[in-house]
Amino acid sequence: MISFLRGVVAHVGLSSAVIDVGGVGMSFAATPQTLGGLRTGEVGTVHTLMVVREDSLTLYGFASVDEREVFEVLLGVAGVGPRLALAVLAVHSPEAVRVAAHSEDAKAFTKVPGIGPKVGARLVLELKGKLVPLGTPGGLAPSSAVPAEAAWKPQVIEAMTSLGWSEKDAESSIGRALEDRPDLSDAGNVPEILRATLRWLGQGPRTPVKAGSRG
Repeated sequence: MISFLRGVVAHVGLSSAVIDVGGVGMSFAATPQTLGGLRTGEVGTVHTLMVVREDSLTLYGFASVDEREVFEVLLGVAGVGPRLALAVLAVHSPEAVRVAAHSEDAKAFTKVPGIGPKVGARLVLELKGKLVPLGTPGGLAPSSAVPAEAAWKPQVIEAMTSLGWSEKDAESSIGRALEDRPDLSDAGNVPEILRATLRWLGQGPRTPVKAGSRG
C-alpha cells in the first residue's frame, strides 16, 4: 500500500498531479484544494490511497491524513464511489463533512454536484456515528442531549419524505415500526429509528398504511 508520496512536483493539472519519486512519475487524483498546495518544480508531499477496481487502479492524493480518512469512510457508503467521495471533499473540508454527518445535515451534502436529497439522506444515515467532529468527547453527544419524541420524530419524518414517502405515510410507518421497540423511542436515536422503520417497510407492505385507510 502506498501511504504517501514525497518528491518534486512534475505536473499539476485541473484534477490530478504527478510527483517524481526516485525517477518514477506517480500520478494521483486530488481535490482542487490539495492541488492548489502543490507547486511545479518544488518538493511536495501528499497522503495517498490506492483504489482498486476491476478495470482500473487509481491513486488518490490528500493534503492531510484526516482528509484521507474521511474519504475512506465516504467510500463505505452504498452508491458512493471515489469520484463522488472526492467531490464531497472538493466542496466541504473534512471537518465540515464530520459536522454535517454528526448534525444530520443532509442539505449540506446536496450542495455537492451529483448528490440529490435521497443520496444526501443516505449519507447522513450511514455516516452518523462513523464521522463525528474532532474534539467530541468519546465521539458521542452528551447523554443530556438525547432528544425527546418531539425532537426526533420530525427529523425521522423529514428523512423519510426526502426518500420519497409522504409525511402521513412516514408518520404511520414510524409508529408501527416502533410498536415493539419502545427502547428506540425512549432513546431518541434518529438514525436507529430510521433504520428500524425502513426495515419494517422492507418486511411489511410495500406501501405504508395510510392513516384513516381501511382494509
